[in-house]
Amino acid sequence: MNSSLRDAERLRTGDEPVSGAARLIPSGLDAILVLLRHGQTQFIVEKRFQGAMEAPLTALGERQARLAGRRLARPRVDPSLPIPDTSPLTIVHSPLGRARRSAELAVEEMNAAGRATPPLRSDEGFCEIGQGEWEGLTDTEITSRFGDSLAGWRRWPGRYHAPGGENLGQVRFRAEKALATLLSDMARGSAPGTHDRHQVLGYSDPGEVQAPWGMIVGHGGIFRVVTCALLDLPPEHFWNFDFGLGAITVFEIRAGRAVLRTLNFESHLGTQAETESSESAARNASGAL
Repeated sequence: MNSSLRDAERLRTGDEPVSGAARLIPSGLDAILVLLRHGQTQFIVEKRFQGAMEAPLTALGERQARLAGRRLARPRVDPSLPIPDTSPLTIVHSPLGRARRSAELAVEEMNAAGRATPPLRSDEGFCEIGQGEWEGLTDTEITSRFGDSLAGWRRWPGRYHAPGGENLGQVRFRAEKALATLLSDMARGSAPGTHDRHQVLGYSDPGEVQAPWGMIVGHGGIFRVVTCALLDLPPEHFWNFDFGLGAITVFEIRAGRAVLRTLNFESHLGTQAETESSESAARNASGAL
């Protein structure tokens, strides 16, 4: 059967081509998924690679998490976020302390604003990428001792990783497992959506989003992997996405299809946003997680 006939048959039966993302996302799911990166840590101030090591939030990092929580409680404030003006269905966080504490602080602010929240849940699948022998070292130290592998990581992340650390295949496996669990939970009891509706913004009010929403509080590295998984992109696209400290990213799941609606939203961080954004960009360029 040629491709045109296969496409016609899929339209007739309602079947979709099966991709990696289609295996992750329940068929017909309508939902909103928010990614919130943790706030600044002491390791970031010291320009050290964190990976899966514990690093406490700084005072600024705690403030970033609180500001994110306040913003999530008021999604209609201009510029609006494409999130329902309702309580989240689920909030999951990485087990690392900086993500757990950021989740706790964001929830405190959401509750203070009158927004009910579910109990927090930890999932190891969303832990930051383990960077092995690089963890705790500065960029200068790593360049001196592991220059070749670091250079490869910055250029070809699908082929290189830190000595003793995780490769992106291992990380994607655990991230997809965690994502599948989260999205299945969100699909439970909800009516399936359809692609037979407007797919272009402007034809309907973006503020009318009424799907259930959930949030993952985690890290820049794992969020790159999550984004590639949801968009069905290979690991070569790992460095194509940035996630600032305390920044908000929003995916809309439309009838099982992931649409990136908002990337690295950080206007809630106020006058510090521009400075923090440039610092995050410099850190990302170094290959640090």
